Amino acid sequence: MTKVDTIIIGAGNAAFCAAHAAREKGADVLMLECAPEAENGGNSRYTAGAIRFAFDGVNDIRALCPDLPEEQIEITDFGTYTEDQFFDDMFRVTRYRTDPALCERIVRSSRATMHWMREKGIRFMPIYGRQAFKVDGRFKFWGGLVLESWGGGPGLVDAHTEIARASDVEIRYQTRAVELLTDGHAVTGVRVRHKGQIEDLSAKSVVLASGGFQASPEMRTRYLGPGWEMARVRGSRFNTGEGIKMATQIGASTYGNWSGCHAVGWDYNAPEFGDLDVGDGFQKHSYPWGIMVNATGRRFVDEGADFRNYTYAKYGRVILNQPDQFAWQVFDAKVTHLLRDEYRIKRATKVTANTLEELAQKLEGVDPAAFLDEIARYNAAVDQATPFDPNVKDGRGTKGLDVAKTNWANTIDQGPFEAYQVGCGITFTFGGLRIDPDSGQVLDNDLLPIPGLFAAGELVGGVFFFNYPGGTGLISGSVLGRLAGDSAGAAATS
Repeated sequence: MTKVDTIIIGAGNAAFCAAHAAREKGADVLMLECAPEAENGGNSRYTAGAIRFAFDGVNDIRALCPDLPEEQIEITDFGTYTEDQFFDDMFRVTRYRTDPALCERIVRSSRATMHWMREKGIRFMPIYGRQAFKVDGRFKFWGGLVLESWGGGPGLVDAHTEIARASDVEIRYQTRAVELLTDGHAVTGVRVRHKGQIEDLSAKSVVLASGGFQASPEMRTRYLGPGWEMARVRGSRFNTGEGIKMATQIGASTYGNWSGCHAVGWDYNAPEFGDLDVGDGFQKHSYPWGIMVNATGRRFVDEGADFRNYTYAKYGRVILNQPDQFAWQVFDAKVTHLLRDEYRIKRATKVTANTLEELAQKLEGVDPAAFLDEIARYNAAVDQATPFDPNVKDGRGTKGLDVAKTNWANTIDQGPFEAYQVGCGITFTFGGLRIDPDSGQVLDNDLLPIPGLFAAGELVGGVFFFNYPGGTGLISGSVLGRLAGDSAGAAATS
């Protein structure tokens, strides 16, 4: 039987942070990845790489982005994002349901973890274009989100892999964990299947970091509700909840928002699972600058309720609940220059028209007469006296509509017009395992630690409820991964 100090199940951002931390404790580390190497990295490979953390100002950015030219820094207002602001965002978007101890662990550790990752060799860069607009010669960042991993999700996973291999971490691909081994008290290893062969691996500690259950239509429908089998999966096809199942089979406690998930507006004709050639390009997140209509031709949500960082992760569910599970995002020529790069990919479900009447006929599945009536009502309600400013919540809204638009309201009247059809794309699920926030150790149904078992990443429950501040998934995985790896490595070597 193969024997190692620490086994980590998964090979995404959280898993790699756990591996780095366990190696720092001197543990021998084996990572198990059920995907082939070409699809490695779990959901982390599919992300755009934005990562939220608390920072005091430009000096933190300089330290994390040492390659950033000084002349670029001089024309950029990064602002600050304090721990208090981070707490406020977490509490507000989760409706004060986030576990206080887990939330505090993530927020308080976010900056130190970013610097730790940079010291390991992970590179970051400012998110120009998606999180800042140039006004009067200066870039101004908004929404508390300023940095992303170099090369996005693929760059993050590749860098993690290189760092892990350089520190003698073994990674086994196409090796699926199927069962946790125990001695009746502690976890003692993992049973795996590789190319049809079953093997038992012995370990002093195990870290579960294999993602949520979003890629399982059966589990989505069981826990999220009817209709969720119709959603597309934004990321990995391998995140089917196996880590959660293995843990609950030995008595682990479940926790969190099991009927909740991170789900966004996603190209209506995207494939069933994420496509690495497209990455995050199927997302369509510039809806605050336009409007969304459903099959009845009517608006159904406040597109300008907040910065997209604080609404995009819940609007996928809203779209899924519309007739025939789709919507069209509509923009006129005044704002198309503000659309994010994902709107320019070739594989976009897009129509264009020079007039609204022509556009109404091209919106497949939409009542054209009702759409034109909705546009007329909307245009008449726009407050055109308030200046439009995409960098702030500008208060330029509508008056007298059943579904108001709170900010960034512009009339839809200047051609050519563009429209994009979107459905629901699920990113990850919110329900998962209960862990000790001080150690990352998995708790059992009596809320006692299970010796030898730790968890991090998307399969940890209690962090997110209902919604999610953009970029918090990666920092949660980084912080809790480092915590779990540190504890697992210490347990294996003590």
